Amino acid sequence: MLYDQIAMNKRRTGYVMVGFGLLVLAIGAALGDLFWASWQSGIVIAAIVTAVYMAIMISQSTNVVMSMNHAREIKDVSAAPQLWHLVEDMALVAQVPMPRVFIIDDASPNAFATGNDPQHAAVAVTTGLLQRLNREELEGVIGHEMSHVRNYDIRLQTIALALSAAIGLLVSFSHNWFFWGGSRRRDDREGNAGAIGMVISLVLILLAPLAASIAQMALSRNREYLADASSVELTRNPQGLIMALRKIDDSAPMKEADPNSSALYISDPFKKKQKFSDLFATHPPIADRIARLEKM
Repeated sequence: MLYDQIAMNKRRTGYVMVGFGLLVLAIGAALGDLFWASWQSGIVIAAIVTAVYMAIMISQSTNVVMSMNHAREIKDVSAAPQLWHLVEDMALVAQVPMPRVFIIDDASPNAFATGNDPQHAAVAVTTGLLQRLNREELEGVIGHEMSHVRNYDIRLQTIALALSAAIGLLVSFSHNWFFWGGSRRRDDREGNAGAIGMVISLVLILLAPLAASIAQMALSRNREYLADASSVELTRNPQGLIMALRKIDDSAPMKEADPNSSALYISDPFKKKQKFSDLFATHPPIADRIARLEKM
């Protein structure tokens, strides 16, 4: 059951990333067809914009993310012995280098991992997590975060963020181009086929940000399921993570978390309730995660 879940989550992640990439290319094609009478040109521009965004975001320092979340780094074992040893042990089991360790002064229990690859990773936990969880539960949480590091989830989320940002920029460009009357196709199109093509391009551009948000959130939720399963693979103890998730769920929202980093945390730090649908949730429901863990 454990390895079936891991394989299933990896397949779903692949589907989401393929869909994300196709969405970017479709937006580029729509822009090219609408403004320059060449969908090929639009695809090239979209690919260049996306590549630039990826390069910028992947090169960003871990220190920026930690600073945004008011995290302080601990340099040696004496600052937090239990946390240090657990991170060290889980890194050894996961066969990745020991990451940098940070603590966030916040009473709400939570944690996240960041970094471009296992060689440049960092793990942060709140003081509330250290105070409320016992060693078994804390091990489950650290196993979850080390799974994100081992599975390159942080880089994957960075790529997804770059794709979303690129889509946002392309859509913003199209709005400004329309405002200044730059659409060549409005003059060049003739007949019903041209009008239908224009409508399709416009609808695609207008719906692109919504589709990008849904894809990004779906990717985030899927990686949480995968990290849960991978944590059990590392610790061989699903009960530790189950009990930890229950305590994390039964807590107040964080005060120090940065909204732009909310998807990184093991659980939504702001405890947002989805009124209509889980499509825009950064994390799957805790109850669903626990149900999957209980089957392992």
